[in-house]
Amino acid sequence: MSTNEESHAESQQHSHSAPLRRVTTRRLVDMKKQGKKIVCLTAYDALIARVLDEAKVDVILVGDSLGNVVQGHETTIPVTLEDIIYHTKAVNRGVKRAMVIADMPFMSYQISPEEAFRNAGRLMKEAGASAVKIEGGERVAEAVRRMTEAGIPVMAHLGLTPQSINQFGSYRVRGTDEAEAEILLRDAKLLEQAGAFAIVLEKIPSGLAAQITASISIPTIGIGAGQMCDGQILVYTDMLGLTVDFNPRFVRQYDNLYQRIHSAVSRYGDDIRNSDFPNESESY
Repeated sequence: MSTNEESHAESQQHSHSAPLRRVTTRRLVDMKKQGKKIVCLTAYDALIARVLDEAKVDVILVGDSLGNVVQGHETTIPVTLEDIIYHTKAVNRGVKRAMVIADMPFMSYQISPEEAFRNAGRLMKEAGASAVKIEGGERVAEAVRRMTEAGIPVMAHLGLTPQSINQFGSYRVRGTDEAEAEILLRDAKLLEQAGAFAIVLEKIPSGLAAQITASISIPTIGIGAGQMCDGQILVYTDMLGLTVDFNPRFVRQYDNLYQRIHSAVSRYGDDIRNSDFPNESESY
């Protein structure tokens, strides 16, 4: 074996034996400082979580989007705290490196900062989340402060906040007028002061997202907020083309798994009906 081959073998052996460093809030803040983009996706089960983790996704969000994706609801409103706990436990079993963040569902934090703290504690203690995500600006700042002071990392969420769909009345872009843009910018600064370690910016103008990103020291994670955010997140079923009836402009489809899975299942059915499956080599 040549010297170069020996060196490569040693490097491979070292890389295989070295423990994976779990992504943390500090790592995300450092990535912002270093100009390294943060890669985020949703997941709801151990199998998909493992795939995302091995593909080096930095943050996996157990989103209340499971209400749409997994449960078949039209909105995220019906999702319960118990639902999030169940799915976060499952996701954690598939993850070694990524930071796992659990969404706080509707009515799990709105009543009082104390109840928000108690429910966030359940997501950390029972589900094993590394952090929680909470929607809203000034109205949730005290809850964010209460949680972070007690050691619960909080990711905030501004712009289009799906849990407020009944109040907004539509999924239109937020922050297009000067007054609302100023509120979002102010809220971002308030949430940073309250202790949030990152902020999701959903469906706001790219210029406003860039302004918010430049005005705070914590990372911004965009979804329909342009490329100047410190990272990006999508619902994994949208990105992989499993969602056939939801095609907003901010989603880039990297595959069409709906069509591919449909084709595979159809071939499987045909093989069974034609007595082609199982064949002799697939039998005992």
